[in-house]
Parts: sequence; structure tokens; C-alpha cells
Amino acid sequence: MRSHEKRVNVCPRTQGKYLVSVVSAVVFAFAPLFGTLLFSADTVAVAAESQAVAQVGNATYASVQEAFGRTTLKNTTVTLLADVTESVTITPPKSVRNVTFDLNGHTLQATESGGAAGFAAITVPANMQLTIVGPGTVTGGTQPAVDCRGALRVESGTFTSDATLMRFAETDETSAQGSFSGGTFIAPTLFNLLDDAKNLGYVTVRGGEYRGMIPAGLNTLALLSGSFSDSSNLAPYLADSLGLIPDDTSGDGTGDGMFHVGDLAISSKQTSVELDPASGLQQLSADDLLILTGTQLNGIADYLLVVDSDQLQALNDRIDSAIQAVGKRKAFEAVSQNITITAVRNTSDEDFMDANAVRSSGMSNGASSRGIADPSGGAGTQLRTSDHDGVSAQVTATIKAVAEPEEPEEPEEPGKPGDPEKPAKSEMPRSGSAVQALSIISLLLVVASAICVHATARLRSSRLHNQYFSALFLSCVDAKRK
Repeated sequence: MRSHEKRVNVCPRTQGKYLVSVVSAVVFAFAPLFGTLLFSADTVAVAAESQAVAQVGNATYASVQEAFGRTTLKNTTVTLLADVTESVTITPPKSVRNVTFDLNGHTLQATESGGAAGFAAITVPANMQLTIVGPGTVTGGTQPAVDCRGALRVESGTFTSDATLMRFAETDETSAQGSFSGGTFIAPTLFNLLDDAKNLGYVTVRGGEYRGMIPAGLNTLALLSGSFSDSSNLAPYLADSLGLIPDDTSGDGTGDGMFHVGDLAISSKQTSVELDPASGLQQLSADDLLILTGTQLNGIADYLLVVDSDQLQALNDRIDSAIQAVGKRKAFEAVSQNITITAVRNTSDEDFMDANAVRSSGMSNGASSRGIADPSGGAGTQLRTSDHDGVSAQVTATIKAVAEPEEPEEPEEPGKPGDPEKPAKSEMPRSGSAVQALSIISLLLVVASAICVHATARLRSSRLHNQYFSALFLSCVDAKRK
């Protein structure tokens, strides 16, 4: 009985220990499995995070195309997070029409760049507007960097291609627009038409560095500012421009060979001119003044140079006064007149017609019509408008003084006939050499006088001696006779 009770009391303890051992074994057996599962989950999360290449707001995406599709009216900027090879078409939600692409220092490379059927790195459809900011790079390889049927604005970044860099299209339905204010653009051909385009569209270059060719015939391409590696292909777009300056002629002559185009500017070869009444004067027209001072505009096509009419009239009034003074043989004091020359925007097609008529008549040597592209040049009238108006320059015209002529001297009365002319008194020489000559002559005269005195005394002494002997001789003769 005791033995049985003892056995009964021991069994629960043994069973408890056995259960603890089993649970421990199970826990230790599944622990590695849980760790593996947890580690795998972390790895998946890290892998997912590392695949993000673009960001919109706080959300990240594994493709740039997806990121553009997730833009909203509140978040319209897609930021590039890594270098990626992808061809992107700007297709945001229907409510969004204007998006910004921040390159954020990374590179977007077009896909299928090695084949003829490739796509541009970025395609902007009609009715869409894309703004690209940098730094960063968009490269098309054998494809364009950008194809645009809508609106494209580039503020910064680097764009490269082994073919045509950017293509635009104006069709019956749509017209592309482009605006470039900064960036670096490198390709064999910088701009050209899309295959189905009738015209380029309206593309304006306001800044940036361009290394490549611009083909002729892109009549709606406006170059307001920027630096270009080749000037030969810019002729249709920079007709009559004086602002194109090669970089290698400035400073120490070690420039990079770029040609720089400035914004609206007026330059005068002579800011001050002098008019001489003695050489003849006439009233000046506005064109006369522009030619005289060499004042010109740097080729912005829809601007003309206008001379301040009131100041020009004041100058002509003073020219009249000088002409009258010369005619009446009176004195005329020198005067100066400042004249302001301003670049004024044309506001109608009629102004362009008048300006071209002035050019064809050859009146101004490129003065008042400077900046109007020659219609015969093949490029048509270039509407290269400036970002700012009110640019002006000032020149100064000075009219030289005229002295009052002196009264002519009256001729001397001729002498009366028969009257001997009085010999003119010789003036004593006053120079140093004349004084020395007079001193020598005086000394010689003194010496001569002394010699004469001595000779005279000798002669007198000899005469007295002869008289004495003559008297003695006569006395002796008389004594013998007696």
C-alpha cells in the first residue's frame, strides 16, 4: 500500500519534467525556422527598398514611368533616385498637365539605344508640359534624348545623343514648344523635326551651351542667348547680328572656341562725335546720327533703334546757329547735345513691312532696321524677342567753337614821288657775339691810337734834331764867309 502510493506520487513529477523537455525541444527546433523567416522578410524589404529609382512626394517607385503615373495636383515633381536605363513617356493622370522632372544628379539612359526601333529617353506627348531641372544627365545613345509634341522647358542638366539630340513637331493638330534657359547640349545635330512634322514648332534658346550643328530651315527657332560651338550653321538665325563673339578672342586667347550670343543690346562705335563748322555743317536725320556714331542693335529681330526726336531737334537747332555764325563771320561758342537711342519693340506686321522696306531702300546701313532678318536670306523674319524692354544707349554730339575773324589791316600810304627815302637806322646788335666783336674793335682802336702817338713823338724828336744840325751847319758856313 505504501509502495503503491509512493509510485502514484512520483508519476506526476516525472510527467511534468517530460512535458517541459518536449516543449523545450519544440521551441529549439522551431527557433531557427522563425529566425530564417524573419531574416527573409527583412531581406525582401531591403531588396524592395533598393529597387526604388524615383520618388513622388514621400512615395518611392521601382520605375520612372510608374512615378510619372502617380503624380497628383499636390505632388507634380518626379525625383530621380538612381541611375536608370528606361525610356519614359510623360503620361500623368488626366488631372495633371504640367510636371517637373528633377534629375537630382543621376542619369536617365534610353532603352534599346543600340537598335533602329528604339525610343527617345523622354517623350513629351501633345497637350503635356514637362520641366527638367538638374544637375543630372539625359542620354539617348543612338536615339534622341527628347522627342516633343507638347511643351518642354529645360532649366539645367546635360543632354547627349549620338544622333539628333531633340526633335520637335508642328502638325495640323498640334504645335510643339520649347524653351531652354540653361544646360549643356551635345550631339552631332542639336535640333530637328519629327518624322511627321511640317514645321519645328516654336523653340526659343535663352541660354545654355550647345555643341553641335543646327540644320538650316528651322525658321521658328529663336536664339536669344547662349554659347555655340559653330557659327557657320547659325547664319539663318543670327542674320545681321553683332553680338556673336568668339570666346577665343577674349582674355588671354585660350577660350574653348564657343561663340556667345547676347541678349538685347545696343553698341556704338563712337559714343562722342565732334562736328566742325569750318568743314561745313548740315542738319542730321536719325539715320545720319546712327551711321555717324556707328550705333547698332545686336540682331534681335522684332526691335528697332529709335532716336529721341526732341534731343535730335535741339542738336539741329544748334547746327543752324553755327551755320549762321559762320555765314555772318561771327563767333560761335562750342556746345554739346546728349541724345538717347532706344531699342523699341515692333508691335504689328505693318512695322515689320516698313522696316524691311527701309532695309531694301538702303537708307540706314543697317541702322534703324538693324536686327530685321533679310527676307531674301531664306530664314524669314525672326521674331527673337527679348525678356526685357527699355534698353537704351546715349551718344554726345559736340559742335566746335568758331572764333570771330580779325579786322583786316589797312595798307600803308605810298611815299610821295621825289622824296628821298630816309635810310633806315641800323640797329645795334644786341646779341652776345656782337658785343664781343665791339669789344675787340675798341681794343684794336686803342692799340692803334697808342702806336700813332708814339710814332708822332718820334717824328717830332727827329725833326727837332734835324733843325738843330741844319742851324749849326748854316752858322759854320756863315763864319767861313766872314
